[in-house]
Amino acid sequence: MVDAEPPWLSTQQQEIWRRWLRAAARITSELDTGLREFDLDLAEYEILVNLSEEAQRRVRMSELADRVRQSRSRLTHTVSRMEKQGLVTRETCTADGRGVWASLTPHGFEVLEQVAPHHVASVRRIFIDAIDPEDLSAVGRAMSSVLAVAD
Repeated sequence: MVDAEPPWLSTQQQEIWRRWLRAAARITSELDTGLREFDLDLAEYEILVNLSEEAQRRVRMSELADRVRQSRSRLTHTVSRMEKQGLVTRETCTADGRGVWASLTPHGFEVLEQVAPHHVASVRRIFIDAIDPEDLSAVGRAMSSVLAVAD
């Protein structure tokens, strides 16, 4: 069976889509570069933030993988690297013996406290302050729509 041809993007839609791709890549690159000064990358920073937001500063690895959009094997590799830096630890979940917790260490929290102001300044410069406030609200609504379809 031959699939019907997809409805092609208009010229304007193509331009917007390509701008989004370039902007997303530029934002990621800029944020990653800023974090490199602290021997972190964006994926590691996101892990630190997610762990810091929990009351006990720990999350099951499987849930953390979903939150930071990494495969479980990729997250295991990243967390192993972070463990060597003393930023996080892993421990078996005693409740069921199957799950593994990723926990933020005191050193990891100190690093996050040091890095966060610089990272937020970068987010403001490359994204928040670069967009008119009304347009920023529209971007937020648009991304909510995208996430609703993607989820």
